Amino acid sequence: MIVWRRWIFPLLLVIVLGASAAALVKIAFFPDRAESMVSPEANIVDPVVAVERGSVVNALTLNGNIARDEAYTVRSENDGTVIAVEVREGATVAKGQKLFTVRQEYPRKDFDVLAPEAGEVSELALVKGQMTTVGSEVYTLTPSRYHLLATVEPVQLYRLVNAPKEGTVTVTGGPAPFACTGVRVQVTAEGTASVRCAIPTDQTVFAGLPATMDLALGEVDDALVIPVTAVQGGAESGNVWVDAGDGAEPEMRAVVLGVNDGTMVEVTEGLEEGDSIRQFVPGFVAPVEEFCYEVSPGVEQCDSGTSW
Repeated sequence: MIVWRRWIFPLLLVIVLGASAAALVKIAFFPDRAESMVSPEANIVDPVVAVERGSVVNALTLNGNIARDEAYTVRSENDGTVIAVEVREGATVAKGQKLFTVRQEYPRKDFDVLAPEAGEVSELALVKGQMTTVGSEVYTLTPSRYHLLATVEPVQLYRLVNAPKEGTVTVTGGPAPFACTGVRVQVTAEGTASVRCAIPTDQTVFAGLPATMDLALGEVDDALVIPVTAVQGGAESGNVWVDAGDGAEPEMRAVVLGVNDGTMVEVTEGLEEGDSIRQFVPGFVAPVEEFCYEVSPGVEQCDSGTSW
């Protein structure tokens, strides 16, 4: 028994430990080639969509503010002498109200000068007995008219190329939505873009009120539609990449575009229903998609990936 304890058991322990160490060294530094020679294979496939029929509604809602129309200078249309002034500086006048009277000498005749529209008179440059000539500045009128001025992103200007002349205005805290007319797009020299329309005179509004303008820019039904991400371009014409489905490189094809709602666009020429096209223009990075799932009660894990 003493021999087993002193010699045999320690020797067996050394053998077992040595074998374990050798096995660990082999696993770490000399893996089995048959198991380790696994080459990962991954193919990046460009997503393809079919050209289908559908509807596109190009509607745009713009945020802006109510503002008073700009003041303008009124010039004299007669030569003569001012014989009467009926208004004072800063007076509020109605359309057709008499402002002053000019006497013409040859032939002798008196002319009553009337307000062209309702507003406020300022910078009045006339007094009784003063001579006036055709084209001279006589006063400034700030009209009692209002408009809505809405800001627009420059990238949206293409959608406004054929904008209607009428929109729908909703004033925050104001009356029911109403139509505004004279819709026009303005672009400053600095590149700031805005859309303006006239507020009807029968609507009670105040300068500075926030409001929205809704524009119906176009609508089509039962038309060939594709994602805007598939088009190189976006206004009137563009290019798409048609996939033949045989593994060959896609064919770039010119198309004519119609109504665009920012997500889908109508194709009027260049494609047929059922054609397969690349969903994204080559080199375009698709939006990052996020996938969320619950890992434990009340705890959510989100993973994101980029599609090409």
